[in-house]
Amino acid sequence: MISLPLAWTLWIVSLWTAGASQIVGQEPVKVLYPKISASETIECDCADISCDSVYWFRITASNSAVQFIGKYNNADRSNYGTGVEESQFKFSKRSGSCFVLRIVSVTQEDTGIYSCVLKDKTNKEVWKPGSLLLPGVTPPTLPPPTKRKPPVKSLCRCPKKKPPQGGCGSVVLWPLVGLAAGLALAIICTLYYFSRLPKKCRHHFEKKRKRQMP
Repeated sequence: MISLPLAWTLWIVSLWTAGASQIVGQEPVKVLYPKISASETIECDCADISCDSVYWFRITASNSAVQFIGKYNNADRSNYGTGVEESQFKFSKRSGSCFVLRIVSVTQEDTGIYSCVLKDKTNKEVWKPGSLLLPGVTPPTLPPPTKRKPPVKSLCRCPKKKPPQGGCGSVVLWPLVGLAAGLALAIICTLYYFSRLPKKCRHHFEKKRKRQMP
């Protein structure tokens, strides 16, 4: 009989004490929505360690007990747990460092959490949160992305210029006084000119008349 890894045992204890919704770990739990009678693959990536073998486990909705699915190593050797149908679960390893569990002909009874524990040659264990399998369930529709409104630009009001020391009245008053004085002077000169005009005309007329007399 294959002994269960310590990491999986600790995870089961934390699952009982904290609740499945809080078991996230360093990686989020991936949710899969396979169709009934279809096949689904679950990956277990050992990017941080040099993996030598992998242990696959699951907890189904129909049975809350931990089920050991099987073990698979780099030598392409596999061992299945008690009562596990070998025709339904297939172990493999992709190029690189990724172990794969393939579930053939998924049924409603396969609903549950699937996880893995990785081991290296020094028996170091790394637990992966795994995936939540929901066969026959329609994936939720994501809402359309909302468009962000452009930020409202604040109106920049320039500061008012300070009036001169004399006040705004003096700035307007003195030009008006100068304009009025200029107009008054022009009127006086015009009146003076026209007041002198009759005398000049009469003097010019008398002078002309004297020249015409014999």
